[in-house]
Amino acid sequence: MNLQWRSASVLLALVSGIGVASADDKEAWRLFVADRERPKVTVVDTVKGQPVETLQIKAPASLFRSESGRTVFAVQGDAGTVTAIASGISFEDHGDHGDIDVEAPKLTGTEIVGQKPSHVVDHDGAVALFFDGDGVARILSEKAALDGKSEVREVKAEAPHHGVAVAYGAHVLLSEPNREKPDELPVGIRTVDEAGAQVGEIAACPDLHGEASSGNILAFACATGLLVVTHGDGVPEIRHLPYADDLPDGKSTTLLGGRGLQYFLGNYGPDKVVLIDPTAQKGAFRLVELPTRRVHFAVDPIRPKFAYVYTEDGQLHQLDIVAGKIANSLKLTDPYSMNGHWNDPRPRIAGAGDRIVVPDPLQAKLHTGPQRSRRP
Repeated sequence: MNLQWRSASVLLALVSGIGVASADDKEAWRLFVADRERPKVTVVDTVKGQPVETLQIKAPASLFRSESGRTVFAVQGDAGTVTAIASGISFEDHGDHGDIDVEAPKLTGTEIVGQKPSHVVDHDGAVALFFDGDGVARILSEKAALDGKSEVREVKAEAPHHGVAVAYGAHVLLSEPNREKPDELPVGIRTVDEAGAQVGEIAACPDLHGEASSGNILAFACATGLLVVTHGDGVPEIRHLPYADDLPDGKSTTLLGGRGLQYFLGNYGPDKVVLIDPTAQKGAFRLVELPTRRVHFAVDPIRPKFAYVYTEDGQLHQLDIVAGKIANSLKLTDPYSMNGHWNDPRPRIAGAGDRIVVPDPLQAKLHTGPQRSRRP
């Protein structure tokens, strides 16, 4: 099924899928679509196949979904603002069943301001917003964001840089800038306690870029491998998982965490992805060759065995995580070249229940169809 936008001038920048299901098979999934050129977010009901709301913000945004799916954060770099949006979908667990509460999506009133907002990381309901231009992580709870509050806890890095922070229990994991060249990528992770004091040594992570969680494991991507974080004896335990010697030259700069199965999926060069088992004693990295350059990739939110990769030839590939190979491919759009600016409009992948949704920006269209065991 295709969702056709009325105006061809609308360019779809990023899609976040949100949904939950209860014991009586009620279902609610919404897509949040940021317009690449206009300060607005369109909310689409994928079950009914139609837009339900348009929310006005201050500038074109990138969107980040909270772990619970109750909140979407709109990061507006040109406006120096991060705006919280209530998805309108919440799930109450009653043990043997769960109930869905569906309301209208809305701006919550929470706006966090600062210079050059970038990464947003939600870990166990604590949301860390990193502002590159300030070199500051601003941390608040998801509950506070839904209540419309904008009070934050601030944790300062050593200098402004393109960084990231994770609120990890009573501690904060904060990227360490390259002090000689702050404009370059961070060089490690510093752990600080609730008073802001450093705990232990800085964990080296050259060219740090990319973070994800899978189950109870957190990982950061480095030029040399991954930093793998687990709960230690009172403080986070960080170990280095080096890239295997048999891998070609390359590194991951984007990580996704598996759901249901504990693994990480990362990019590795322009035409490969890598599957990473953070607990493996050997064979932790499995490389998957793609037919052409990668545009976007996503994990399946429902079926742990699968992930999806979109390549510039217009194909959507279903990746079998267990087998470590492409299981099926589907031609979906005209080609989208990866030449040009990194922020040019290109397809993105979102999972919504038994559907995979892919925006086709040049056609101002959303492609959506059922997930099948034999087809993406």
